[in-house]
Amino acid sequence: MRANRRLRLLHGRGSRLPAWLAGPGAMDRLEIVEIETAETVLFWDRPPIEARRMARALHADLAQLEVEDFLAKWSAIAPEES
Repeated sequence: MRANRRLRLLHGRGSRLPAWLAGPGAMDRLEIVEIETAETVLFWDRPPIEARRMARALHADLAQLEVEDFLAKWSAIAPEES
């Protein structure tokens, strides 16, 4: 089963401004949530521009990978890495 059938990406913006105008302390929140239980499976805090790039990669992998493969790939990325 594709990951996007069981998991969902939530992107919480740290600022209402566009990413390129956000201040240096602004952080966006990226969460991978299991749809059935609404539990957070993976979580990252990233600067807005980096979060936007990461969200694109997450969406692509959610659509292409199986659930186990997706979790194995993205759980290897620690919250402080990119």
